[in-house]
Formats: sequence, structure tokens, C-alpha cells
Amino acid sequence: MDHAAGNSPDLKANLILQSLLMATSKTISVLYVDDEIHNLNSFKATFRKEFNVHITDSPADALEILKRNPVHILITDQRMPGMTGVELLIKVLERHPDTMRVLLTGFTELAAVAEALGKGQVHYRMEKPWDEEQIRAVIKAAYEISLLRMCGGPECIIDVSSELEFILRQNLLS
Repeated sequence: MDHAAGNSPDLKANLILQSLLMATSKTISVLYVDDEIHNLNSFKATFRKEFNVHITDSPADALEILKRNPVHILITDQRMPGMTGVELLIKVLERHPDTMRVLLTGFTELAAVAEALGKGQVHYRMEKPWDEEQIRAVIKAAYEISLLRMCGGPECIIDVSSELEFILRQNLLS
């Protein structure tokens, strides 16, 4: 098969691998949305030295942040006044489909979450209270997947939820 220069799957995969290796954690941009201020402050204090962290207590403000800033991973609480996390992630999917979407749940709203996962509106679900190492692993895995998705073409179509689960299981085993 003859590929035009720059279009071969091997070349694209190589470029993505180079991007992954060269990327510092600060390259990874994360937006955390939660109506509980102490959770926001804790998240920022924990991850600000590793990642480019944006925080907000408002889903509407989150949409504005996404308009003005490139964000790789959005992590949102499910239960918030005015708009649920799933509702926010549906809007993000429509407006910013390349942003990886993670839902934090502290309540057992399994039907809404299962439906959102099934429709691809949510890439991954985590339970509150969040675990620092788990969130770190999810952020890094989501970023890796977002880079893989950038290669384009049918050979790069991946099931994001399954891939995140696989990467996270590998992290647990190592």
C-alpha cells in the first residue's frame, strides 16, 4: 500500500509517540468542576505543580473556560446546582468533542451514569471521594488516549472507555 508522505499510519504513530515522550505533565490541561469549594482547592493544591489546572464551581463557567482555553481532560462532579455533571458533559461533547470527559459521582445515580457511559458522553466514571493516585493515572491515561485519537483515520478509532480501563488496570498491576 502506497501512503503519501506524512499519511502513513507508522509515521503518524511515531509522531504521536514522540509527542507523548516529549510532553511534560504541565502540557496536560485539566478542568475540574465541582460546587464544593474545598474539593476545588484540594484538587488545585494537589495537581497544580504537575498539570495545567483550571477549576470552577459552575458548569456554565466551565463552558466559558473551554471556549477560551485548550483543555485535554474535563473532570466534573455529578451533583451540582443548576446542571448535573452528565448534562455538562453532553454539552462538552457537542461543543468540544476531543476533550476527554470524566465524571465523579458521590451518589448512586447508576441509571443516568450508565446511560451516559453507553452513549459516549462520559469516558470514565470515578467515585467520590477521589483518590489522588487514581485521578493522576486517569489524567495521564486520558491524555495518552487523546494523543492517540489525534492520529486520525480508521486505524486510530478506539473505544476510549475500554482503553482507559485497560491502561488503569495496567497501572494497578505495576
